Amino acid sequence: MDMMKKVPVREQEPKERAKNFEEVCYGYNEAEAVAEAERCLTCKNAKCVQGCPVKIDIPAFIKEVREHRFEDAAKTIAKASALPAVCGRVCPQESQCEGQCIRGIKGEAVSIGKLERFVADWSRENGFVPEASAEKKGKKVAVIGSGPAGLTCAGDLAKLGYEVTIFEALHEPGGVLTYGIPEFRLPKEGVVQPEIENVKKLGVKIETNVVIGKSVTIDELLEEEGYEAVFIGSGAGLPKFMGIAGENANGVFSANEYLTRSNLMKAFREDYDTPIAAGKKVAVVGGGNVAMDAARTALRLGAEVHIVYRRSEKELPARAEEVHHAKEEGIQFNLLTNPVEVLTDEEGWVRGLVVRKMELGEPDESGRRRPVEVAGSDYTIEADTVIMALGTSPNPLISSTTEGLSVNRWKCIEADETNGKTTREGVFAGGDAVTGAATVILAMEAGKAGAHGIDAYLSGKQTE
Repeated sequence: MDMMKKVPVREQEPKERAKNFEEVCYGYNEAEAVAEAERCLTCKNAKCVQGCPVKIDIPAFIKEVREHRFEDAAKTIAKASALPAVCGRVCPQESQCEGQCIRGIKGEAVSIGKLERFVADWSRENGFVPEASAEKKGKKVAVIGSGPAGLTCAGDLAKLGYEVTIFEALHEPGGVLTYGIPEFRLPKEGVVQPEIENVKKLGVKIETNVVIGKSVTIDELLEEEGYEAVFIGSGAGLPKFMGIAGENANGVFSANEYLTRSNLMKAFREDYDTPIAAGKKVAVVGGGNVAMDAARTALRLGAEVHIVYRRSEKELPARAEEVHHAKEEGIQFNLLTNPVEVLTDEEGWVRGLVVRKMELGEPDESGRRRPVEVAGSDYTIEADTVIMALGTSPNPLISSTTEGLSVNRWKCIEADETNGKTTREGVFAGGDAVTGAATVILAMEAGKAGAHGIDAYLSGKQTE
């Protein structure tokens, strides 16, 4: 084999997968994983580890794969990550671990993500379960939200011997892993649920249908329920809109609602009664992973789909792999294009989207070149459904019902990124509730920081 090139990964054919919700990527088998692991240079000063937000010992687990010691590889990953099958599928490895890979300087980087996925899938298929802590601290910690930040924080605290309960507002745990990311990228029964079960096997309890700030407040958890610390990992579920004319029309959705109907409430399945506006011609506004997920979901529901994004392809924030898959499946990209009005029929339903061509000007505060309108360039995209995928912000329910908890101007909770400390004693926070919408792995990094901060805080209380 050519050591400069990755072992190719098997995938469903584009024409086939565009009609179903089965996983696009099949992952490596044992022979492919071992062959890919042999490409690793086993660097002494491994930059890939520096690029991993949760600091997995990447050279060690890859060496174990190369030597067919898959259970040892699983144990190595489990020390740092509670969600390896998830991360192996949805992490932006190209800008993190693989982006730092020395092999990638002259050839293609090692497929670290695909190898992590292989180990995680092997673990599930062979019944490997992470070990629970024998030590019991006798202290209760509450975790709000069962997404990647909450699950990671809870898992790490359980390993340290704390009694942890996660409170989840929805009827199923998993947060964005369950309601946000489609089945064809992240299978719920085959991948997400087993990862959550592994966290529970560490001793973590999960209570669903509990809305913190309504069912019970943080003050009540601390003062009446016996919890000595709280971690807020409630995510960012409040969608953003553009404020353009016609945006309140029937047939305009936030990507959040659209994806939740499909992913959590199974609207894509014929044996479920959840309604969803499938649409025949769908315009998705935005260029991130959520926009790709919404567009590829609409395509699978039978629509012709356009992605409308105001910058060029170079600035698309979505992962290159997701953009590549979307193009293969036949999704059309209207780049350097910005919506200015949603057109409606006499009954108030969407009939089109008026857009304006853009050109790139000087860089803005994010470092990306600012889009500038091209005068007289308006045209209409025919559409019966418009999905806004413009990002999300945290729901203010928790911050508005918790005294002494400061938020910034975007309603995000203020917290120290090194330990999750907020302005309220005993309350820690991390993930999208602090940063606004970000990636799964960054939420996991924040969950680890929060667990470390809570352990330091409760250990300090013990010695006072």
